[in-house]
Amino acid sequence: MSATNTKTKFTTQGNRTIPVPKPPLSPKAKATAMKKAKAILKGSIEEVVTEDLWDLYSCARETENKTDLERVRNVLMERHYPLVKYIAERLLQTLPKSIEADDLISAGLFGLMDAIRGFDPDRGIKFKTYCTTRIRGSILDQLRSQDWVPRLVRLKASKIDKTLQRLTGEYGREPTHAELAEALEMNHTELAIEIGKATAKSMYSLSDRWEDQNEESSMEKMDVLEDKTSIDPMGEIKKDDLMRYMTRSLTHKERFIVEQYYRVGHTMREIGEMLSLTESRVCQIHSNVMSRLKGLLEGKTNTLLG
Repeated sequence: MSATNTKTKFTTQGNRTIPVPKPPLSPKAKATAMKKAKAILKGSIEEVVTEDLWDLYSCARETENKTDLERVRNVLMERHYPLVKYIAERLLQTLPKSIEADDLISAGLFGLMDAIRGFDPDRGIKFKTYCTTRIRGSILDQLRSQDWVPRLVRLKASKIDKTLQRLTGEYGREPTHAELAEALEMNHTELAIEIGKATAKSMYSLSDRWEDQNEESSMEKMDVLEDKTSIDPMGEIKKDDLMRYMTRSLTHKERFIVEQYYRVGHTMREIGEMLSLTESRVCQIHSNVMSRLKGLLEGKTNTLLG
């Protein structure tokens, strides 16, 4: 179709090998290429080879035909989707289990779209080489935007951890705080501050599986997390036993006052309304009951009260 199908030429500058930009087409050759591209764009472009798609993309961009531009871009996105998925899965292997592959792929697709918009085929660079860096960078930017810890803190924490592992291998034991500070060229206060910054910002997902479980196990950390707001069955049983022990010598009215006040949480006035008594009379009965129970429980050992 155009010079796109020719092999890329390279030149050497010092120790570097760089591609040689393609020479610009003559006006006549450019007009011929544009005419061929417009003819192809009128039909189906799914069968066009990837190299020739860039000629179609350049043609649609120069003619500012948004419909054709979107068609070619969508085909290019489909052709390079496996590359985005491959890069995302490679990065996923170094990330916590709480990170979803679909989230990384979604971020990588935005990087692919930016790479398609900014790619210039005439520079002699392969698109795969160009877009790989953009895709990876887009995924890393997305991960950093979700991290509330400054990047410098992460880098220092990583440096401390690598030094700790190295010294542990050299000494055959975990290094002391002084040895670690000397190896990192820090004083004791600076090292303590950096370690505190790193550990205070750690986060663990409740969706992670226990490491001692096999891959087929569905048990997650959330499954064994204690809910401190829930009712403790054993505690409730002990309270019931204790209440029955304490109130077994009381009358029905006295037991009702104690249970409503301490178990249900009603006020003296509310209890009085339920028993058709005044608030002062309920308070009086309550005081008498407490005095009797105190005398009953004094000196008791090895009971439910401990």
